[in-house]
Amino acid sequence: MKLSDFLQTWDGHETENRFSRVIIIGLLVVCVITSLAAWRTERSIILVPPTLSHEVEVTRTSASSEFKESWGLFLAELLGNTTPANADFLKTAIEPLLAPDIYRSVLDAMTDQIKAIKMDRVAISFTPRHVDYEAETNKVFVSGELKSQGPNSKPDIKPRTYEFIIAIKNYRPRLEFIDVYPDAPRTVERLKALPPQPGELKP
Repeated sequence: MKLSDFLQTWDGHETENRFSRVIIIGLLVVCVITSLAAWRTERSIILVPPTLSHEVEVTRTSASSEFKESWGLFLAELLGNTTPANADFLKTAIEPLLAPDIYRSVLDAMTDQIKAIKMDRVAISFTPRHVDYEAETNKVFVSGELKSQGPNSKPDIKPRTYEFIIAIKNYRPRLEFIDVYPDAPRTVERLKALPPQPGELKP
């Protein structure tokens, strides 16, 4: 019997209905699996910040190195260009970015520095020279020259490095670590190359 003739019979209709049910159930399972996969997949956002010439990628809990370098440069320039007039603004600007673990210590340190800047009427400017991201430690290093000058003094120019750990929480940057020192970036490679200090074991 030909297939077309068989489908015209009652048994043919029953067979076709059963086959259709199997196909419908299979499609339903595929739709459910696809929906679950789409719901659990972390969404990526592609941005082109004004300070960069190319795209950077940000997800809910991570970001590309270019994104972190951009934020590190922004924070270094924000903290490194301070005058008595804008000192209070800098504290307000950085406060929302601080992680809870360093919130109080950073704000206390900034409060002390702001008092000293206002008392001595010192203007500080930072010129960045290099921005590096170290994947091993998730640190961003921004190094350059810091110039400070009081009202009746000559400019004092020193090397300066800003060291940050920038995490991503709900697509937003969060500053989890900050260190500032008059030295070259303390990367893992450089620390291994330095001679051990007295009483210190070389790793």
